[in-house]
Amino acid sequence: MADPHGFRTHSRTEPAHRPVPLRLLDWREVHDHAAPGQHTAQSTRCMDCGVPFCHAGCPLGNIIPEWNDLVRQDRWKEAWDRLHATNNFPEFTGRVCPAPCEGACVLGINDDAVAIKDIELAIAERGFEEGWDVPTVPSFSTGMSVAVVGSGPAGLAAAQQLTRAGHAVTVFERDERPGGLMRYGVPEYKMESRFIDRRLDQMRAEGTVFRTGASPTAADLSLFDAVVLATGTPVPRELPVPGRELAGIHQAMEYLPLASSDTPPIDARGKRVVIIGGGDTGTDCFGTALRQGAASVTQFDIRPRAPRQRAASTPWPMNPLMWRQATAHEEGEYIITGDESADEIVALGLASRGVGSTLGDRMFSVNTVAFSGGDGRVTMIHGNEVKVIDGRRVPVKGTDFEVEADLVLIALGFVGASRDGLHAELGVEIDDRGRIVRDQSYRSTVPGVYVAGDNGRGQSLIVWAIAEGRAAAAAVDADLMGETALPAAVTPSDRPLGV
Repeated sequence: MADPHGFRTHSRTEPAHRPVPLRLLDWREVHDHAAPGQHTAQSTRCMDCGVPFCHAGCPLGNIIPEWNDLVRQDRWKEAWDRLHATNNFPEFTGRVCPAPCEGACVLGINDDAVAIKDIELAIAERGFEEGWDVPTVPSFSTGMSVAVVGSGPAGLAAAQQLTRAGHAVTVFERDERPGGLMRYGVPEYKMESRFIDRRLDQMRAEGTVFRTGASPTAADLSLFDAVVLATGTPVPRELPVPGRELAGIHQAMEYLPLASSDTPPIDARGKRVVIIGGGDTGTDCFGTALRQGAASVTQFDIRPRAPRQRAASTPWPMNPLMWRQATAHEEGEYIITGDESADEIVALGLASRGVGSTLGDRMFSVNTVAFSGGDGRVTMIHGNEVKVIDGRRVPVKGTDFEVEADLVLIALGFVGASRDGLHAELGVEIDDRGRIVRDQSYRSTVPGVYVAGDNGRGQSLIVWAIAEGRAAAAAVDADLMGETALPAAVTPSDRPLGV
């Protein structure tokens, strides 16, 4: 630690964002990249701890103090190399990972944690700007072929590692373009598709082959020496309450994939939107509906409002339960001033709102009881407040309420891997929690078929998906070649610190 007082000299600086009225007019990235000097100053806050708990908080085992110090010394190329030693896609995690490393930061015990995620993204973007993303083409071929099914973060990480190890890798993706939920679930304003495309260009140059637009069959996969299933958990959790059959009620993943297109099949413009679910997917729907010009946006969260400070139930170094404001919620709190331009009034759907009102709202400790409507369409949501008693959510008497709605988006998470289609054809075993059964080496119950990511772990974070893709690649390489030099930071039995 070159500056033992760095964390006292510099306070944490949050990433800058484009102004709310401006960014709601387009689908461009919210993040407004800071000058390199700001990240150099922020990196001096890292204390280079004797026991860096940020390592344990990061499933990838990122060597955070080292690349922080390299940024401090303005040695950005070395920082890029050190970051990529453990993370294939820091430009993805730097944008959409919730940063459990920051929750484990030792400085966070009594001060604001180091801005690890922002520094990580700065290193990644500096590298692309400088042209450091040179393809790593293998110097030899093993003569072995591997199929990777699914092109989300787990599949892409496994594919890149196995390609670099000399195997002939083909990635199968049922959608028209690779990227999985990063492309079809994460809104453009959080991560523009062009950032995915430039990494795919690198992978193609390294030799990875992509086959899109159709799911492979078991016969297709039998031609490969090994198969990695990275198919995620596409089965959404349902909300079985009266009125669910009414038109205008959709699962979030019916809404998000094409929401930023010129003619979205589900359009929130001018509608009273209610989102049921307080997690990341629900929040993505929140920001998306605002950009489409919804008349109002309300998000239901069955959980109580999180405390401003770390909750006692999640002590350091666990990932803290505490109040967080996503950029979408920041947009929802924007107060209409009356000074907006005519274009802003039309684009933001402000005509139906008065001066002093906000664009969106959040409700906590609420439960949806039923839907009602007319002519077969939803017009009303019925709910009540709940409180937790002995670990159970119990309705509070006298708190019944109604909220008008023209469009309802259900964002209650995902319950597991698909049990039909390719999984059924291959005959892989799926447990009662919807996870494909696997051993400590990522092997499924079918010989030659491996499992990486959410379909084996259950719904989780992008950083875990990448870590599992890398680890599964090492397991495949070891089985095919008898040994492996590919690194693996996690095993299927690993558990995060409060994630």
